[in-house]
This record gives sequence, C-alpha cells and structure tokens, in this order.
Amino acid sequence: MSYQPLLMSFEEAAELRTHLNTDSLMGRSIATEVAALEAYLPVGIEIPGHGEAGGYEHNRHKQNYIHLDLAGRLFLITQDKRYLDYAKTMLVEYAKVYTSFELNTSRDSNPPGRIFHQTLNENMWMLYASCAYSCIRHELTTDEQQLIENDLFRPMIDLFVDTYAHDFDIVHNHGLWAVAGVGICGYAINDQASVDKALYGLAGDSVSGGFIAQLTQLFSPDGYYMEGPYYHRFSLRPIYLFAETIQRRQPEIDIYNLKDQVIKTTTYAVMSTAFPNGVLPALNDSSKTMDIKDEGVLIATSVCFKRYSQDDNLKSMAVHQDKVWVHGSGAALSDGVANSEKLAGFNWGSLQLTDGPQGERGGISILRHRDVKADDSMALLWYGQHGSDHKLHSALDHGHFDGLHLSLFNHGQEVTHDYGFGRWVNVEPKFGGRYIPENKSYCKQTVAHNTVVVDETSQNQGDTATAEARWGEPHFFVAGDNNMQAMSAFVRGYYPGVDQQRTVVMFEVAGIAKPIVLDLFRLTSDEQHTYDYVMHHSGQIIRTDFEYQTASKLKPVGEKSGYQHLWNIASGRVDQQGSLVSWLMGSSYYSMVSSATQDSEVIFARTGANDPDFNLRSEPVMLLRQQGKTHLFANVYETHGYFNEAIEASTDARGQVSKVEVLTHTADASAVKLTLVSGQEVNVFVSNKADVNADSHTSLEIAGKTVSWKGEVHIG
Repeated sequence: MSYQPLLMSFEEAAELRTHLNTDSLMGRSIATEVAALEAYLPVGIEIPGHGEAGGYEHNRHKQNYIHLDLAGRLFLITQDKRYLDYAKTMLVEYAKVYTSFELNTSRDSNPPGRIFHQTLNENMWMLYASCAYSCIRHELTTDEQQLIENDLFRPMIDLFVDTYAHDFDIVHNHGLWAVAGVGICGYAINDQASVDKALYGLAGDSVSGGFIAQLTQLFSPDGYYMEGPYYHRFSLRPIYLFAETIQRRQPEIDIYNLKDQVIKTTTYAVMSTAFPNGVLPALNDSSKTMDIKDEGVLIATSVCFKRYSQDDNLKSMAVHQDKVWVHGSGAALSDGVANSEKLAGFNWGSLQLTDGPQGERGGISILRHRDVKADDSMALLWYGQHGSDHKLHSALDHGHFDGLHLSLFNHGQEVTHDYGFGRWVNVEPKFGGRYIPENKSYCKQTVAHNTVVVDETSQNQGDTATAEARWGEPHFFVAGDNNMQAMSAFVRGYYPGVDQQRTVVMFEVAGIAKPIVLDLFRLTSDEQHTYDYVMHHSGQIIRTDFEYQTASKLKPVGEKSGYQHLWNIASGRVDQQGSLVSWLMGSSYYSMVSSATQDSEVIFARTGANDPDFNLRSEPVMLLRQQGKTHLFANVYETHGYFNEAIEASTDARGQVSKVEVLTHTADASAVKLTLVSGQEVNVFVSNKADVNADSHTSLEIAGKTVSWKGEVHIG
C-alpha cells in the first residue's frame, strides 16, 4: 500500500476541500483553523531551549506543535504551499537540535523530556508532530525524511521506550499519551516494532502495558475513569487519535469493537456526566472551566457519530461545540447537523455509572429533569473510589476526600458546587503554575465539598492510602419519570464508628415551576459527634428566618482539615425547629429549607483565611452544625422567582416550601413531611435497608394522594 497521511487520506482531503468557504459546521471549523494558523505564521519559526516550567519556552514549544499539526493538515486540504514550507522547516529545525538538548529539569512527579519539563508534554509534542509529518512526507526529499526520522523521531521513541521504560507501561492517563505518541510516531515512520510496543506493551502481552491494556484496564465496565471527568476527557484525545490511526493502518485489529466497544462506552461516560451547559463536574482535582468544547471531547463527538451511532445527542453536542473535528468523521457530523430539524439540546437522561475495574467500587448517580420550557435541572451524587492510587503511578494523586458529595444545577448554572482544584495553570509566578499548597490543605479536604464533615476532620483522616482502601455503595436508583426520581448511596467507615447514607429525591409539585430536591443525609453512630452539613453556593444571601451576628473581627472557622482556610463571616443559632436560607444567583432565587434542630448553629463563611499568597478564590460557604449520635439532615432545595435588575423586575422572591419535618428515621426507613405555604403537605418515605430489593425502596404522596410508588421512595 502506498504511503498515506495517518488521519486523512488524500481522497478525504479532497472531499474536505469542498467545504472551504461554506457556512457548514465543517466549513466554519476549517476557517477557524486557517485563521489560527495564519495568525501564528508571522511569528516565524523559533526552537527555544529550556526555561521556566510553564514559561515562555514551554509555551513556545507547545504552540509550535499545535501549529505544526495545523499546517500539515491544512496543507492537504487547501494545498497552500506556505503551509508545507512552514511544517517542513519546523520539523527540520527541531531535528537539527533535538539530540543536543540535555534532559530538562523536572519539578513534578513526571520525569523530564529534552524540550519539556515532563515527558507528558513531550509525548504530546511527538504525537502531533508525527501526524504533521505524515501529511507532508510525500513532499520531502529522501535526505529530509531521514534527517527527521533518524535525528528527531527515533531518539524520541528511544527516550520513552528505553530511558523511561518504567513509565511506558503504567496504566494511567499519562500512559495513554505515551503509548499513543510512540504508536503514532511508529506508524508515521513505518516502524512496526515500535507500533507493536505501543499496542501490546514492552512484554508484548497486552496485559502489563500498551494501548490494549490501557483500554481494557483503565475504565470501569460503565466506562468511568477513577480520576474523574477532568482527567477522563484528557484521555480521549490520545485514545481517538491512536485508535483512528490503528483502524486505518491495521484494520484487522478491529480497535473500535475491542472489549464490547469500550472506546464508545468510556466516551459516553464522560459526555453523560456533563452539566446541561456543557461544563464537566469538578470531581477530584478539576478545572471549573473545562467543558465539552475540549479538543478530546470534540474529536470524540465526531468519531462516535461516524463509527458508532448517528444520534441526536451527538448532533446537539456539535451545535453546542460550534465546531467539528476537521476530519472525515467531522464532515459526516456536519452533514448530519445540516440535515436535521431543530435539535432540542443534548440530554443524556438520568443514569448511574459504576467505578472500579469490575464496577465494584461505588460510582456516580445523576438525576436529570427537563421541563416544558426545555430547562434542565440536574443533581449529581458522588460515592466512588478515591481518585488516587499511589501503587499505580506517582502522578496518580488527584483524589479528594468527598464521599457523598452533591452538586445541583438548573437555569443554566451550578447551584451548589465543588471548588475544584487549586492551581494556576501555566501561571509561572503562582508556584510555577503547578498545584498550589492550598490544593492539599483546602481543596482536597472534605469541608471544600457539599457533604457532611464529622468533628471538623476530613474523611479517612485526610490520608490517601487509607482512602484508597474504601469506597461507597449504591443503595438504589429510581429514574425514568419526571414526576419523581431518586438516588441513594452509603459510605461506611470514612469516619471511625460513623456510617453515612445520602438519599436525594427530585420530584414535581403542582404550582411550583421547578422540581423540588429533597436531600436526606443520615449518620449513624453510638457516640456523640459534631456534624457539619456543608453547602457551597454562589450569589448573595437574601433572607433567613433566624437571627445571626456578623463578625467584627475575622477569624478562621477552625484550625485544620481545611477549616483554617475559611473566614467566619457570620453565625447564628436556630431558635425554633427548622430554618431557611435564601440567596440570589443570576436571575434565579434559591432557598434551602432545613429540618434543623433547635440550637443548631449556622455559620456563613468565605474562603481566603491563612492564604498569604491570595491563591484561593474568595467564595461563600454555609455550614449547618448540629450535635448528635444517629442523626438525619433533611434539607429541601427550591428554585423560585425571577430577577432582572436592568428592568427592575423581581417576582416570587419567596419560595413555596415553608417547613420540613423529620417524622422518623430508623435503620429501616426515614419519613419526612414538607409543608407548603398553601398548607399542602408532601410526605416522603425512604428505605434505609441496605439489602432491600428493587421493588421496595421509595414512595411519595402529595395531599394524601400517592403520585408515585417506586419501591425505594414513597412520596405521599
């Protein structure tokens, strides 16, 4: 077979050429990439040496490989010789100096490369440079080919496969980039021996290492990745770029059908966790800005549409992304969007995803509700394994202590949220752009999440090795009916002598525009404890039904476990059964109505204490503090009203739920009564039995009428 570019045949490039200067998704996608390359060309070609991690040299090398890849692909599509000359010159210049560079200095757990501070970045450089080389190889002289292959690519392969052999076979998202980079480079220079190492591992067994091992071992049966969506989406790029290359060069491997289409399964797992605005939830170390417009998810959307299923969710995602991969699969998706009637927006529905190699280590549950105005509400309950495993890789240390974390979303915004990671990415003056010290002292700690803290101490004593040995247990999951949905899970032993269960019920009530979310957090213990129900929100406090006092002098809420980073802004005692706090966020009002026991303490706090370098964002948090042994927090979240300052409009600033009462809670069941402003009552009954069958968990009754019976929950 004559040599073809790795990801785009000459025939496909000609077909993509027909989209130039069109208003299709593909036409606009090509135009965006052409504009990016044209803006960079005048900068010229520079091959810098070493510099600060995340500094000028780092970013120049990164921009070089990004635009090198663009130049190669766009040369095939546009046939503009300037792009060919740029790509050829860039590769030749790197080939002239690469082996003269000493290994860089690494300040991270990842070993250094010759041009970057960690091999992860060098793997990425090699992958994209190899793809670019394959696009222009047919235009190079034999001498140019040999220079680039022998003085650049082969030494890079040797660095990753020989010098860092101990890292090459590690099953980890960094390992995916290593094998994908070496495998794609091997294909580009016709080095099948290197391709085989990338595919099957250094031992050639497809178990101890290699791409096959990564795909078969890295994800749960539902496709979930232990480090969470932020790192999961990062793995999609090498997966798809390598898989697509394998399918074209060695179709007999049938990579897209490996392990019951694991590539599709794990991709849908990432996509289906996204909030309705496309942002990925911040589980473990995570950026709060990462969304489905990420390059890996964008590539995956196009390839899934071409290789697996032409469903409307993928089309709607492409509309949200406003771009497709400039590739044959992207052209198919672009055509699919153009030939569709109005799309309703992506909606993956309510679902559960298991965590762990055999799906045995807890997981994540998500409830979704779409109303008649196509506004989506979402509740996410996290109870999986700790997102770190020091036994696998030193870089696999991104876990947070946040079992039974809850995130809520509606009206296009995250209502209760996770802080995410503490890191100023590539901002060199901020601790070298690496994870800041406060990432460990605050962001990873339990108080930085929406869960319950026992005795002001993080779960599993804030110790990674202890946490790695524990995970949550799914209890029940009820979905498929907008009227009422529910999810429940346990964590046991995260605190000595304390077991925890969280049940979240999302249901409709006539006369209330948005679904009600009832959060039941039950703790069981034989000893007295201080329980802090933690709720992170954004926006301004509007009203409370209890008195509180603002602090005249700021002091931290506590001394350790993240509490030392919280300023105590105000606090008050609940002087009657129950409490209410309302806040305004964007154009919506939100209320949390609680069954708080008398003499409960409410603490209004804000991040930023003991933060001399101003590393932490200043954000509000509320703690509902109660004492007890076995205890149930029953809290209702209600979305209500509308606010528009520009037109001076404010409607329904007070919610419809006036009171929440705990009727009973035992090892068998919990019963809660909600009273509305109208006098209407809603009774909710939830099973707490861990071994109960699927038909006997939940019920709901409203105004004396049972509106839903699902076994696990009864509302009535």
